[in-house]
Amino acid sequence: MATGSKPLKVTIVEDDASFRGSFVAAVEAAEDMLLHAAAENVAQAMALLGGPPSDILVVDLGLPDGSGIEVIRAAHSAWPDCGIMVSTTFADDRHVIPSIEAGAAGYLLKDSSQSRMADDIRTLHSGGSPISPRIARKILLRFRPVEAPAQPLLSPREQQALELITKGFSYDEIAELMGVTRNTVMTFVRRIYQKLEVSSKAEAIFEARSHGLL
Repeated sequence: MATGSKPLKVTIVEDDASFRGSFVAAVEAAEDMLLHAAAENVAQAMALLGGPPSDILVVDLGLPDGSGIEVIRAAHSAWPDCGIMVSTTFADDRHVIPSIEAGAAGYLLKDSSQSRMADDIRTLHSGGSPISPRIARKILLRFRPVEAPAQPLLSPREQQALELITKGFSYDEIAELMGVTRNTVMTFVRRIYQKLEVSSKAEAIFEARSHGLL
């Protein structure tokens, strides 16, 4: 640590005693950091937020009395200059996105190397966003355009047969209306079923409507 510089004050909110111990040990081993406080649940964390602010807050999401997202949201308001980082086992959208929206600037899974804890804290404090690769990929995928499913391509005659089926005409009636044999109508129907990947008239009508064919 450079002469005259203040150590980073770090607070952790974590109910797992083993992980909390490893984290505290990593902070205490870093010359440029100081363990400011530790909490085991939401209630303790909320009480800490009423006191002097930390430079870095590391929060688990699965706490015994609530969600760490509550803590993140409150800390973002109470300690606006504090860098907030999630450390958790949750990798689903239900936790990742709300955490970031609440104010977290980093998101690490607990399978991340504990030896990198101090480096991740420094990265966060310097304006970076330490994020586990799995989480970064999940976030990026949210911005990828969703490709519309391919629309089954029916021939004009198949389309005509489908529309007549939808109106409730029998195969014999459709054959007469289209000027073809009943066997030809059955061929149209078989192709329609194959293209829509269905096996009944009701399914064909439903799928055709869902694809905008009717």
